[in-house]
Parts: sequence; C-alpha cells; structure tokens
Amino acid sequence: MNKIPTDKEVVSMMESLSNWGKWGPDDQRGCLNYITDTVTKNASKLIKTGTTVSCSRPITTESASDVTYQVQRFMVDSGEGRTHDDQERQINRKGAAEFIGMVFHGQSITHIDALSHYSWKGLMYNGVSSDMVTSKEGAQSHSIENISNGIITRGVLLDIAKLKNKPWLDNDEPVMPEDLDAAEKAQGITVGEGDVLFVRTGNYRKRLETGPTDPSKGMTACQVACAPWFKERRIAMLGTDTSNDIKPTDYPNLTSSPLHIMCLVTLGLWLVDNCNLEELAQICEIRNTSEFLLAMGPLKLNKVTGSPVNPIAVF
Repeated sequence: MNKIPTDKEVVSMMESLSNWGKWGPDDQRGCLNYITDTVTKNASKLIKTGTTVSCSRPITTESASDVTYQVQRFMVDSGEGRTHDDQERQINRKGAAEFIGMVFHGQSITHIDALSHYSWKGLMYNGVSSDMVTSKEGAQSHSIENISNGIITRGVLLDIAKLKNKPWLDNDEPVMPEDLDAAEKAQGITVGEGDVLFVRTGNYRKRLETGPTDPSKGMTACQVACAPWFKERRIAMLGTDTSNDIKPTDYPNLTSSPLHIMCLVTLGLWLVDNCNLEELAQICEIRNTSEFLLAMGPLKLNKVTGSPVNPIAVF
C-alpha cells in the first residue's frame, strides 16, 4: 500500500516534481500547455450523441456549516406588483435584476483555482513572487485571464467510490496513487497527456443524502502522494468533488493545503474544487465509458485568482 509521505518527503517533492521553466521563464499556463490544438480536435471525436452533463454544484444563498462565505443576493428590481403598476411604471419598469456577490474559494462553490491562488515560501508557480498579488491591484500575474479562451479537451472520470463499492469514502480515507491505478484498470481507461481528470469520492453525494457537515471535522481528498502520478500522466487539470485537500491536514507542522501547493505552485496544475460528479458518474455507467469531451469557460475576470465555473461533459 502506498504510504503517506512525511513532512520532509513532501518538501522534497516540491522541488523534485517542479515544472518551473518547463514551458519557458514567463509561462503562466502551466500544465494547460498540454492541451494542444491536436488534443482538442481529438477530444471532439468523443461526441457521439450530443448529450451534455453539468459538473457544477448550484450556487445558492444557503448558509450552512460547509459554506465558507455565504453568497449575497440583492434584488435591484423584481417582478412583484407588476399587475398593479400604473401606465408610467408599466412603460419604464421592464425587467427584474439582481446583484450577486460571492467569495467562490472555499468548500461549497464549484470553481477553478488560478495559479495565483497559492504560493509557497513567497513564490508562485514558475518562481514569480507572491507580491504580484496585491490588495489594490489583485493578481497582476498568473490570473484566471490566462485561460479566458476556455478549455476544451478530453475529460476522464475515475470513480474511486464505485471502485471501493461504497456510496462515498470515509472522511479519513484518502485517495492514494494505488486507487487511481486500480480505477484505471477497473474502468478500462488510461489517463493521458492533456486530460482533465475528475476524481469522484462520493463526497457531494454524502452531502445531498445526509446534509452539510463542517469540513474541518474531516473530509477526504486526493492525498499529496498522488502528485507524482499527476505529473507522470501529464494531466492538464484536476477536478474532484472535494475541496482538494484532506481535512484535518496530514501536515499540521507544514501546511494545511499540501495538495493545493503541490499542484498550483510546483506543477502548475490547475484545480477545480467542489465539483458535482453524481450525474456524470451515472451517465458514464449507463454508457459504459469513462471519457468525454470536457468544456469549461471561466468568467473573463480581470486580475482574479480563479472563477466560478460550470464544467460541461459532452457525450
């Protein structure tokens, strides 16, 4: 069984697995460079019926134990009372509108982490100073704008909960490299260069069926031991139905977010947190497949460390 790396081994991995300089000293796309025009064209051949599936959770104004920051909604105008408006108001009051405010980072909203979201010892991916992310100007480097043209590539689902024949993994049951290998073998698929890899733990199903729980009390995720596996397979992006770090951390004396640091800083591997992989898993099982075209278009936000996103799988 794969062992949990020690603090010292994790620090060593941060150096040995580094992709800094791989695509040049000024690169800000990291592993998304694996998605070439050819990769995208080949992924389009996976479309057979045109069936589409959302991999996003709904964005609501819910306040719950696993909601890091409650989404704010303010109605600028509504449809209330329209049947009683006088003629002037009927002419001028034409629609409903709202203000939506959110912090999409956290444990509840499906979102992309840009490479500016994390740093280690003051440096972001490719050795750029974390000082480039300022309180006044935002992310002046490594912003979500680097993928404003969207992501279209092959998506692959590895269903670890199904592999272990359980509805969801236990909180203290991390996903290990051997689980990824076993899921590949069981599903008859090989994760490859330029793929967006989705790893299902059943975490969101657990929330749907049992209700919200405080993530700090325990939550599964891919253990940082999976990082060499991700690098070897040359995946472009990792998405899971967790917040992408085990809670409580395995490394209280090092960092609370080892996988975020290893992926975003060391590898330049973009993350999608808090996916909804339930319908995707059902469709994959019905169609006896684990691969699909995956399309993502983050908001074209200026100097921002990520974006809420609705990944779409196309079969």
